[in-house]
Amino acid sequence: MSTRIAFLKGHGTENDFVIVPDPENALDLPPAAVAALCDRRAGLGGDGLLHVVRSAAHPEARGMAAEAEWFMDYRNGDGSVAEMCGNGVRVFARYLQHAGHVTEGDLAVATRGGVKTVHIAKNGDVTVGMGRALLPAGDVEVSVGEREWPARNVNMGNPHAVAFVADLDHAGDLYAPPSHAPAGAYPDGVNVEFVVDRGPRHVAMRVHERGSGETRSCGTGACAVAVATARRDGLDPAATGIPATYTVDVPGGTLVITERPDGEIEMTGPAVIVAEGEFDSAWLEGVLA
Repeated sequence: MSTRIAFLKGHGTENDFVIVPDPENALDLPPAAVAALCDRRAGLGGDGLLHVVRSAAHPEARGMAAEAEWFMDYRNGDGSVAEMCGNGVRVFARYLQHAGHVTEGDLAVATRGGVKTVHIAKNGDVTVGMGRALLPAGDVEVSVGEREWPARNVNMGNPHAVAFVADLDHAGDLYAPPSHAPAGAYPDGVNVEFVVDRGPRHVAMRVHERGSGETRSCGTGACAVAVATARRDGLDPAATGIPATYTVDVPGGTLVITERPDGEIEMTGPAVIVAEGEFDSAWLEGVLA
């Protein structure tokens, strides 16, 4: 017997998500089901899926329940599990507001990358505390076709390789993951950002997100880009005591990234709920059969 399952669609700077509210963690969402829902032609379409669960109801989040009521069980568009998605957290917070679970102001969201602090502003923007960047030692290179570039290894709870290029078109179509070296630098795959300068403390980027291909935006990627650009520019807030703020243009809009002297990185940008509806569980079961 089929049942109707609620969903919503949302996006943050056009990084779009299927949102599945499931407070008590009652739904079985194996990777194939997530991939089917995120399919842009045969499903609902999305770069990823936001499974909305109370922290206390999810085995991976119970330890964070005292700090954050809600857990963002995030999946990539291919169904694989991801540690964190910055644009996803903003859209997740907007959903919680839309559903009446929270109001404007501060809240905490549990993720596999830890508990994230969020502020929903009256103007509609959402700011997420993205944690601190780690800068692993060692040289990394990325390549597309016959072109290759040195890259900065930045970890934002998930891995990034940031390459500064002369032209964003040099990144190619980004359908396939760019190659990287050494091969063992990213055993679980990597998000690769290609970056050009637009002006003082203003850059633009394209990104290949592991498990999703090129996306219109990547929040953790924008943070990684801001940190890598600051270091390239000789800026380290921990050393100077002065925050460093960069405007980062992505294909889907603009994000503002600030690295504070204590190392915390804040990302501010829009988050929009586009639509809501229901899908039939029988359809999903048929896809998976």
